Amino acid sequence: MVRFDWGDLKFFLAIARTGRLTAAARVLRVDHATVSRRLRALEFALDAKLFEHHPQGYRLTAAGERLLAAAEVMETTALQVESALSGTDAALTGTVRIGAPDGFGTWFLARRLGALLVRHPHLTVQLVPLPRVFSLAKREADIVVTIDPPDASRTDVRRLTDYTLSFYGSRDYLAAHPTIATTADLRDHRVVGYVPDLLFTDTLAYLGDFGVPEGLRFECASVIGQIEAVRAGLGVGVLHDFVAQADPSLVRVLPQTITRTYWIVADVDVLKIARVREVFEFVVDAVAAERFVYG
Repeated sequence: MVRFDWGDLKFFLAIARTGRLTAAARVLRVDHATVSRRLRALEFALDAKLFEHHPQGYRLTAAGERLLAAAEVMETTALQVESALSGTDAALTGTVRIGAPDGFGTWFLARRLGALLVRHPHLTVQLVPLPRVFSLAKREADIVVTIDPPDASRTDVRRLTDYTLSFYGSRDYLAAHPTIATTADLRDHRVVGYVPDLLFTDTLAYLGDFGVPEGLRFECASVIGQIEAVRAGLGVGVLHDFVAQADPSLVRVLPQTITRTYWIVADVDVLKIARVREVFEFVVDAVAAERFVYG
């Protein structure tokens, strides 16, 4: 057997977690050909086929499943070594990825990370504000802000803050359409909300919580898109109070509110790395310092 390059395991893990060479290449910041070459080198060195190629992507073989378990142990050990040594240097370097809901990530966090980067100019922060679930186990992010409390073991979970949501419309829209006094009146209006079959969690099924009747809809998978649609007068929708109350063009139209919670989560081993711990605590402190934003 040819001695394999341990560095090839990083490519193997990326393929196993993403299921595609192109996706693995994006994660590793290399080209597609490099990922393919490193996989072939690993399979040749181990004299084993690690993946079956299907139309839906790459699936682990039995040999690949055995290697995955060992590779993840090695990865965890490497993280522990890094965490033990990373605190010895005063300057923080490297990359930290934060996965977050688009409302929190885009509207709140993006504008506040500048202070962190001034403090640590050699640090790279990747903010991924998308309406989806991020997997810590698959290393899709180092830190995750979520609206559902996770039940995974070996994670550090903290409650960031509660926040409220209410129905809003633009001043111009409301002036030109029938008055909304109860949820029943929403039958006379186009309601802006999520695309139901694309919801990544039932926690986002706001319209059901308000008892909104069937009727005209404008559906968008992004909360930022929903805010812009309501602001532009496409209809009325359930918006984050911490966003809508800062916009004088938006008016709350019903007394009811619903409450949700932001949580911040990281793997306990990853959180021992100095740069990850610094970013994690920065987000916690940023929310605590401006908790009035959330009501």
